[in-house]
Amino acid sequence: YFKICLCKFLSVKTAQTCILKSLAECPSNGFGVSDCRHSEDVGVVCNQKRIPGHRFTNTMNNNTIEERVEEIRIRPISSHLKRLPISEGFVEIKERGKWRQICDEHWTPLNSRVVCGMYGFPGEKKYSNKVFKSLSMRKNKNYWGFSVNCTGNEAHMSSCRLGKALVSKRNGTCGRGLPVVVSCVPGRAFAPSSSTGFRKAYRPEQPLVRLRGGANIGEGRVEVLKNGVWGTVCDDNWNLRAATVVCRELGFGSAKEALTGAKLGQGMGPVHMNEVDCSGFEKSLTDCYFNNDALGCSHEEDAAVRCNIPAMGFQKRIRLSGGRNPYEGRVEVLTEKNGSLVWGTVCSENWGMMEAMVVCRQLGLGFASNAFQETWYWAGDASADNVVMSGVRCSGTEMSLPHCLHHGKHISCPRGGGRFAAGVSCSDMAPDLVLNAQLVEQTTYLEDRPMYALQCALEENCLSSTAKKNDHSTYRRLLRFSSQIHNVGQSDFRPKLGHHAWTWHECHRHYHSIEVFTHYDLLSLNGTKVAEGHKASFCLEDTQCDEGIQKRYVCANFGEQGITVGCWDTYRHDIDCQWIDITDVKPGDYILQVVINPNYDVAESDYTNNFMKCKCRYDGYRIWTYQCLTGELRIIEGLLAGTF
Repeated sequence: YFKICLCKFLSVKTAQTCILKSLAECPSNGFGVSDCRHSEDVGVVCNQKRIPGHRFTNTMNNNTIEERVEEIRIRPISSHLKRLPISEGFVEIKERGKWRQICDEHWTPLNSRVVCGMYGFPGEKKYSNKVFKSLSMRKNKNYWGFSVNCTGNEAHMSSCRLGKALVSKRNGTCGRGLPVVVSCVPGRAFAPSSSTGFRKAYRPEQPLVRLRGGANIGEGRVEVLKNGVWGTVCDDNWNLRAATVVCRELGFGSAKEALTGAKLGQGMGPVHMNEVDCSGFEKSLTDCYFNNDALGCSHEEDAAVRCNIPAMGFQKRIRLSGGRNPYEGRVEVLTEKNGSLVWGTVCSENWGMMEAMVVCRQLGLGFASNAFQETWYWAGDASADNVVMSGVRCSGTEMSLPHCLHHGKHISCPRGGGRFAAGVSCSDMAPDLVLNAQLVEQTTYLEDRPMYALQCALEENCLSSTAKKNDHSTYRRLLRFSSQIHNVGQSDFRPKLGHHAWTWHECHRHYHSIEVFTHYDLLSLNGTKVAEGHKASFCLEDTQCDEGIQKRYVCANFGEQGITVGCWDTYRHDIDCQWIDITDVKPGDYILQVVINPNYDVAESDYTNNFMKCKCRYDGYRIWTYQCLTGELRIIEGLLAGTF
């Protein structure tokens, strides 16, 4: 990036000349030719209101026709005005301040596909023509002067070619006398149901493809499941057609953006697909042509997407109040009371990171960075002090707070609202921790260790409860392994508590910045816990980093703790508490389970990859660990059981 000299830039001539597509096109001395200091660096503050409108173009016989419009909408019939999302209605274009219909004379299903896609719907369907024909006959029509020709792959109708000019008739009708109507099919997450309303939590429709690392619904790094292992897609030749196939496959509309260069974070594991080439009409990304050979592709080239999603109106029913900026504040929700809509607060009892994640997603503010159970320092709106929502429990995947479990109309909040109202802070970026499953599998072994060498571990509750009854001459059998925890997110992983709140442990003579950083469990094949361990983050630091990334966190000398993006923290097998005490475990087949950040103390972009499970066989003398898998718990359990 180049700095631009203030004294050379701010001249009338330069300012007038620079109404161009790029600053590089403006007159200047040339890149690098300057006698300026950094005290003369310039900056800009852009108007947040973007220039409205869309432009349609067509080139015929070397003549370019250009038509500008302000807005495009689907206008529902009056009986459907309150239904969300709006998936059926007249297609209208706003031109010179007036809404106009489009003549259906040259309209095709491909045009409908594009309109539905830009409004967040994966497909279109047939509709009852009688109702719309009857309505159109009653009202005066004001047709737009052109038709539209779409190929079906466009992300927006304005990308379609401008069609033939409309030949107007005296009665104001077009050829067949009807305005265009579209009827779209909502994805499963947005489809209303008579019994449950909208789906309470978002679930991907197709288990072979998923999005990870995105701040909002409908965006993320593209991952594909192959042979039971999730892998990424290389961004070579990645484009909007391929991205749209992914979006529609997952129940969204067309793709707004096809992102390259791991813009939404780097994945882990294999790169399953390279040089993807889609026609745009495939049912699944796996139906597209691709190169199996990902040689030369790294996770720095992971592909991602941002999809169009339906307008559900969720943002209008929640707000943050009293914060220092729009990304933080007391949570206030709009609810119905005595027949009218009122704003009120949310009870903070059991309020945590999962609930905060849903709030930030509903507001379109990205990820949660903190969940607050006290908000006395945020005044909020005095008229909204009353608690109108309590008992909120979220899984973290819901699209709005009312979709979480809660008490409904029967409010129960012993602490009351006021200073104890729930609050959140949100962020565009978040860390994402993933355990290296292969290293666990490679480093597992047994050690018999005498009790006299385990006194500090006993003090920190790293041994089984039966160890407290043993004398110093007895031994404990420990299942040891190394754990390597990578931060593949977009921001550094930092302890929630500052230095002043860290806990000092005299025996080991170190601080714990997070009291329980990982859970280690040995489970029977039916999921019953037979042995357990835990690891506090007494040293959360950058052990190693990817090439080109500088270590930022070192525990020595009471230093800052954390894990930088692109770095990993390794807990070696030979340090205290890096084990499970299996002294009382009988020989047999078991499951080794490791969970990172189990209490969700620190916000992450994806908690589903915090789980790792391995199969274990213990014969009383030796232990074998195999098939270690990291990822979504449901899929891991299915793979280990042989049912997925």
